[in-house]
Amino acid sequence: MRAPVKLFLASSNPGKLAEYRELAAASAQSFAIELELLPGFGSLPEFDESAPTFAENAAGKALHYSRLKGGLVFADDSGLVVPALGGAPGVHSARYAGPQATNSQRIEKLLREMRGSTCNERAAYFVCAIALAKQGHAFAIVTDRVDGEILGAARGSGGFGYDPVFYFPALQKTFAELTAEEKNQLSHRGKAFRKLLAALSGVL
Repeated sequence: MRAPVKLFLASSNPGKLAEYRELAAASAQSFAIELELLPGFGSLPEFDESAPTFAENAAGKALHYSRLKGGLVFADDSGLVVPALGGAPGVHSARYAGPQATNSQRIEKLLREMRGSTCNERAAYFVCAIALAKQGHAFAIVTDRVDGEILGAARGSGGFGYDPVFYFPALQKTFAELTAEEKNQLSHRGKAFRKLLAALSGVL
């Protein structure tokens, strides 16, 4: 029996690790997988996520940390894109209202910027890019997205980030109103991670 494939997430966020573990458990890959946070992540030289695209930030981060630690290292970058705002918040999604801003402050700024927007101007999409690397060599870079629209007010108590104002028309719910199973199936992160597992199966 093949030993499980171990992937190290370039993050110190246990919540993000838990989400990826849920995605892995719900995926039908042909090999066992173990996910762990990259050991000693907080003490490693930090990667400057200043690239203009999600894919470049994810790839840069995976390559950077894979040079510092052994094993297969994966990293992601994700965010919300609103074309009517010139692509904002984009790669600055987490820092949209300042580096120390809360989720509610970021949402408040977004809604303020979109006040008076027409239906067409409320189109938006979430993007997730994930990169996998080992010892400074990239194995895969994948991206995916989910399309929706921005509501005028928050709805729902689940999720995080911009989920309460991101409306998914097919289910008539915001991402903060989805069940965990629905979100894992539909989300940009879930779709991108399944692409990563498919790419990984091709190189094992």
